[in-house]
Amino acid sequence: MTHDPFFHHPELADLITKPEDSFFRDFSITKLANILTDRGLPTGWWHTDEHRNAMRKEVLSEHRSGDLWVFAYGSLMWDPAIRFTEVRRARVQGYQRRFILKDIHGARGTREAPGLMAALDQGGECEGLLFRIDQEAIEVETDILWRREFIGPAYFPVFVPTQMGEVTVNALTFVADYDAELIEPELSRAEQLEYLVTGKGFLGDSADYLRNIARQFQLFGIRDAEVEALFNGMNLLEK
Repeated sequence: MTHDPFFHHPELADLITKPEDSFFRDFSITKLANILTDRGLPTGWWHTDEHRNAMRKEVLSEHRSGDLWVFAYGSLMWDPAIRFTEVRRARVQGYQRRFILKDIHGARGTREAPGLMAALDQGGECEGLLFRIDQEAIEVETDILWRREFIGPAYFPVFVPTQMGEVTVNALTFVADYDAELIEPELSRAEQLEYLVTGKGFLGDSADYLRNIARQFQLFGIRDAEVEALFNGMNLLEK
């Protein structure tokens, strides 16, 4: 009998994009370069495939054996692109969701009109989802995951203790890289709102990104003061 990935949380079954329907399932440098070239946007800022795979193998060497847990805190929560055998609600202590990723490369903003997305930063706590990858699928699925989250400088992959109920697991996640040009931890609220309102790119508007997060969090039953403050502030600006 096939195991139901949504056994613990059947309410999530209709809220998470199927891998085969995800834009990111076959995402690659070639696909990205074609999109940016068609839009007249700069190319070549990304990691090479060789560097990405070397980093993936180095990080995964810390995973000793068994299935792999991945902690999601942003759009990965409803569009992971990976095939998973289980999803669980979870919480990470010592990290928080912050809107400090200034997108200038074309996904949801450009250098002329930056966009804004969420990153996982140190401090506080963060509620999200854990996805479980079968150990036999780790090679294939983490390759897809790295091409989604590590296409260029923005994050660095780490393992963090993650709580799901009374159980703690060591989960892979992607944390803000302060050395990356895209990460700006000192953004003012005014700058955040400006980027949310004006940022547009091939993945859509930054405003829609925030609206989607706010809507999904409401459906998931997740309260996030930062998301709510930005959402309310953006709505005031757009009136």
